[in-house]
Amino acid sequence: MTRKYFGTDGIRAKANSFPMTSEIAMKVGMAAGKVFTTGSHRHRVVIGKDTRLSGYMLESALIAGFTSVGMDVFQLGPMPTPAVAMLTRSLRADIGVMISASHNVFSDNGIKLFGPDGYKLSDETELKIEKLMDGDISTMLAGSEKLGRTKRIESARERYIEFAKRTLPRHQSFEGMRVVIDCANGAAYKVAPEALWELGAEVVQIGVSPDGFNINRDCGSTHTGLLSEKVREVRADIGIALDGDADRMLIVDEKGREIDGDQIMAVVAESWLDSERLTGGGVVATVMSNLGLERYLDSLDLKLARTPVGDRYVVEHMRQHGFNVGGEQSGHIVLSDFTTTGDGLVSALQVMAEVARKGQKVSEVCNRFERVPQMLKNVRYKNGEPLRQKLVREAISAGEEKLGKSGRLVIRPSGTEPVIRVMAEGDDQQLVNSVVGEICDVLGAGA
Repeated sequence: MTRKYFGTDGIRAKANSFPMTSEIAMKVGMAAGKVFTTGSHRHRVVIGKDTRLSGYMLESALIAGFTSVGMDVFQLGPMPTPAVAMLTRSLRADIGVMISASHNVFSDNGIKLFGPDGYKLSDETELKIEKLMDGDISTMLAGSEKLGRTKRIESARERYIEFAKRTLPRHQSFEGMRVVIDCANGAAYKVAPEALWELGAEVVQIGVSPDGFNINRDCGSTHTGLLSEKVREVRADIGIALDGDADRMLIVDEKGREIDGDQIMAVVAESWLDSERLTGGGVVATVMSNLGLERYLDSLDLKLARTPVGDRYVVEHMRQHGFNVGGEQSGHIVLSDFTTTGDGLVSALQVMAEVARKGQKVSEVCNRFERVPQMLKNVRYKNGEPLRQKLVREAISAGEEKLGKSGRLVIRPSGTEPVIRVMAEGDDQQLVNSVVGEICDVLGAGA
């Protein structure tokens, strides 16, 4: 069944346009509240957000929806997505909501929903919510004496910081380590620097002055140039780049060079293998992860299980097959011993702990394998389904034939914007570039 509102990661669109309007947000609150109202106890929802201007509007609409069906609301204010997932469980809430469009520009926004276990909702549950949203709203309304109340949780920041610190051994200290943290002017602009400081690091902060418009603007995990410059300028040991809702993270080494999620997963997997903490016999990643990671894990007698793109698919596979390390090349790292979703701060702490344990530079610790030449291009389209066009299918088949068994070709539509992503990798960089270019030319001509 085709979904009307939900995509691969909740509901996401340009703010104040369908479906990211206050009307739809209120209906989400009403429908989700109704789905998760079971039993006679007072039901609770936890709501967090990032720093986008539209967050105020959407938060108010969601609160109106939830309270109208009799659900009490706990407001967290600006908080990372993983903090919302954690606090949903900690506060014994029935549902958690994060208002964010992650790494997108400020004009976009989104609504992510978590169940009482802190995990993102299943497709089946999202379809139930959609059905109620398009039904008779009046049947969902609570009696006037049963309306919900709203309360702001003042201790939310401290709760999350303490949780993040407890993912490390009690004696762990980063004293003597200079860290530059780029919070992308987003949800972690307070909690991430505070956590690092409490762990003893010397912290240099950038991207911590949100104004409603500058989230992810030339900063954060999608634009690491500013972080690289600052790391070199202050001679830092490590740079950490979060995205707007802090569920993803990339590292910059002491030389200012970016380290992606594949290398980070390799670092954590090998560290946990050495300490006999790794479960599942390997790592779960998506089809976009580099072939070099797969070859490296194979050298450790570990497997790389691949899923479709999207951290929800990674998490689903991890839960089904007993893995505790997974993630995406983009920096979504899921460590299920601690979290139910990607957590940029917790992942960064694991890398820093390994750097401290080994007493080596970040460039040495986080360079576990040689990347296989890979190229990724995005082709924007206006309407239709470009991948169904005959010329496009023929170009894809030709590309697969050229790469043969020594390479991979992954072509997929984005789940959050009208873009076709074309990725190829193989040992021959020139051939990879040629294959991607030819497919993009055909896609562009038909767009």
